[in-house]
Amino acid sequence: MFKTFIDYLKILFRRYINIGVHVDTKDAAERIKNAIWFRGPNVWILAFAIVLASVGLNVNSTAVIIGAMLVSPLMGPIIGVGLSLGTNDTDLLRLSAKNLLVMVVISLIASTLFFMLSPLALVNPTELEARTSPTIYDVLIAFFGGLAGILENSRKERGTVLSGVAIATALMPPLCTAGYGLAHADMHFFFGALYLFVINSVFIALATYLMVLYLKFQKASGISHSVAKKRRIIIAIILAVVLIPSIWSAFNMVRENNFERNARDFVENNRMVGPRTYIYDFTVKGRHMDVSVSGEPLTDSMRIVFLEKAAKAHIKEKQISITEHAFGMSQTQMNSIINDIYDRTDKELADNAKVIDLLMDRLDAMSAEVETLKKQVDEQAQELSKLQEKNEHRSIFHIPGFFN
Repeated sequence: MFKTFIDYLKILFRRYINIGVHVDTKDAAERIKNAIWFRGPNVWILAFAIVLASVGLNVNSTAVIIGAMLVSPLMGPIIGVGLSLGTNDTDLLRLSAKNLLVMVVISLIASTLFFMLSPLALVNPTELEARTSPTIYDVLIAFFGGLAGILENSRKERGTVLSGVAIATALMPPLCTAGYGLAHADMHFFFGALYLFVINSVFIALATYLMVLYLKFQKASGISHSVAKKRRIIIAIILAVVLIPSIWSAFNMVRENNFERNARDFVENNRMVGPRTYIYDFTVKGRHMDVSVSGEPLTDSMRIVFLEKAAKAHIKEKQISITEHAFGMSQTQMNSIINDIYDRTDKELADNAKVIDLLMDRLDAMSAEVETLKKQVDEQAQELSKLQEKNEHRSIFHIPGFFN
């Protein structure tokens, strides 16, 4: 009984995940081959995508950058490379690689010229900086985006998946960011962005290659066992070369995020470094923090205690710098001002205490007067009550006919 139930679940599971009846590999191969060419409309579309991406990065506009991702034709030859590897089509591999290289070179040249001529220089170009430090997470995005892309290309009834893939696996913005690096001779921007483009290209092609094998696309030709083994070795080497730096980058990113969180918590819990010394600002860069303090000068004992607290927050002594500031005054002047503030505050508190005492005395005197007035009112009320009783008694004896 239990075995029958398990077999039923297997059949049900296979029915849901089976994609064989929903794909047309022959039609998909033709569509992919037609999309690798850099001619006709693709030339113009690439030009428009370069302008959109460059302008979007220059003005820090996410919406414009997304538009460039959607219209970019770079995905075509990259998927073509994956298809050619999966079907052993050497001619398609050569054509796809050639067209991709031409597109990349033109994109780099055009974006470099744009940023050389553009008069706008942002103080905080976050969209550009976001594409200079790729990690293993970008690898995952490119790989699973590539799987979705080739599956969508293979499906009989295509939907809007390719649009999402184009946005997730950005290709044009990294190339234009690399152009920005060339225009400003900033190799951090150039190599970082170019590395992100390589990650996206390699793992989209890898995802396509694996899915082509899984879906059993028709082979263009047969290859010997030695050639197939050599090809697998080359693919493995390329993947390792691309993958290892991204893993290291992700490791550093996690460490930096943890350090920044520890630094913020440490500052929030230790604002007062001494009785009259406090942290008024701090900055974190990488795994190092600069702390700005003001007030009384730090003594050796205060500094030791401060660094011990930092060590408990997983911040080493070499990772923290302490800078004392007096806001344009000498420390003696700052101390004098702080002492004057304390003295003035003490004097004001003493004066206020005197005023409060005087007011309490007046309040006691007024309370005594109120008590006296209350007694007088009570006495007058009693006299009035007696007069009323006498009048009532007299009125009874003067009623006409009372004694008749």
